[in-house]
Amino acid sequence: MYDVVVVGARCAGAATGMLLGRMGHRVVMVDKAGLPSDTLSTHGLLRGGVVQLSRWGLLDSVLASGTPAVTKVRFELPGETKLRRIKPRDGVDVLVAPRRQILDSLLADAAVESGAELRTGVTATGLLRGRDGRVTGIVGHDRDGDRIELPARIVVGADGRRSRMAEFVKATTLEHDTSPCAVFFTYVTGLAPDTYEFHLAPDAFAGVFPTHHDEACVWLIRPTPLLDPIRTAGSRRTEAFVEQLEQLVPSLGTRVRAGRITERLRGAADLPNYLRQAHGPGWALVGDAGYHRDPITGHGITDAFRDAELLATAVDAGLRDPSTERAAMSSYQETRNAMAREVLDLTRALTAFPAPERFVELQVQLSEVLEREADQLASFPGHQAVSSAA
Repeated sequence: MYDVVVVGARCAGAATGMLLGRMGHRVVMVDKAGLPSDTLSTHGLLRGGVVQLSRWGLLDSVLASGTPAVTKVRFELPGETKLRRIKPRDGVDVLVAPRRQILDSLLADAAVESGAELRTGVTATGLLRGRDGRVTGIVGHDRDGDRIELPARIVVGADGRRSRMAEFVKATTLEHDTSPCAVFFTYVTGLAPDTYEFHLAPDAFAGVFPTHHDEACVWLIRPTPLLDPIRTAGSRRTEAFVEQLEQLVPSLGTRVRAGRITERLRGAADLPNYLRQAHGPGWALVGDAGYHRDPITGHGITDAFRDAELLATAVDAGLRDPSTERAAMSSYQETRNAMAREVLDLTRALTAFPAPERFVELQVQLSEVLEREADQLASFPGHQAVSSAA
């Protein structure tokens, strides 16, 4: 019998498992994929996410992995360029954009170091339930197809946007709409390794996140129909992407053309914005399994880290005193919803692509919200790793 089974061992699941392990609980994380492995992500962390890594004692490991320390942010607006340095705040003076196969593995390793178990190649296919209907574990199979049962006091679904766990527990969707935008991205050499870039043009938002191996993730977001020249280009999709950049944001497009594109173009269209019910008897959802929004606000990993900490705190309270479980888990959902609210609303406003002047105003509002959020995250109690001698 485990205290917690976590289904999904990437950003949200591994962070949840790590924190619960550090709190002294018996945790097993399962993931159908092998780790390390990549996943669809532009992987730029804003200050709140970096604050979490720092508080957890993992920022140095992320930087040591070869992630460049981003010290500047460049905003290129129609007729105007602004360059700002990252000012020290909440103990953080850099931003980072690690590749997901590296970040997810660092988090999973930290979870194992905390005492959590990690089983990859395990697919959850159903739930164990008690006579009262409470979830009491999962049923699944391993790579060989052998049946596995993992009983636990709490089951956490951290299995992403297409969460099977959300389906198994029949989590209610609290709100839902579809973003009208699409995003495409690839990796390019020869761009500044110390600068996040954001480029705004009418009905277009593009950016650069420096990452491992002297590469940068270069992305473009537009209303979905306006990206048809890329979506329908077939084998010329990468060339069509560069052509779009050259037309819309020439200063970036010229540098991308001069650099070397190292990976195939990837993308997604019409992504959902949603909030799902986050808990029920014996279960909880975290990360994209419970909350997702369009990537235009670049907040997905920070969402995952924030919600992992909120959930771990609630689960810890309920495991230590079962009489408090319902209140603690309700508080988790309420706090998650409250902290997500402003970014979700700004996401919807930005994906409507208002006139550039209004888009800039919304970006300023977003920056203010993100700084307040980082302050709030910095105020959470510390969850550093506990040494074996402690």
